[in-house]
Amino acid sequence: MALKKGTKAPDFSLPATGNKNISLSKNLEGKALIIYFYPKDFTNVCTAEACEFRDYFEDFRELSIPILGISRDDIATHEKFKKANRLPFDLLSDVHGKVCKAYDALIPLIKMPKRITYLLNEKHEIEASFSEMFEAKGHIQNMLKKLNSKN
Repeated sequence: MALKKGTKAPDFSLPATGNKNISLSKNLEGKALIIYFYPKDFTNVCTAEACEFRDYFEDFRELSIPILGISRDDIATHEKFKKANRLPFDLLSDVHGKVCKAYDALIPLIKMPKRITYLLNEKHEIEASFSEMFEAKGHIQNMLKKLNSKN
């Protein structure tokens, strides 16, 4: 179950591709953004989802909405995945699953991230969420629909 609309998004600081560390409260203060959680780099549905975000990246950029992908994969794997799929956004490594858990994006028994996407507003409150474990396309379409309905 996703975090409820209007809930303050949990703050985090995680290592990211490009030899960075990204903090929600410091690096993205005052910015609306998309955070999507996914199970594993280089799996079929996760690759399709990442590529779908890549293909719609300009739509989000025109709206000044950064995209961040988070999984439990390590940075080295994220770097390979990002390069192999020409992803124009950062991937964050939550190796221990603490951020996934805080966002209710962790499957309890197997400790694997769920496929869940959040739209955060400028105050970092949950504006919308979409969760569909086995489908990639619905995540992007739902977020774009929500963003376009606001404008």
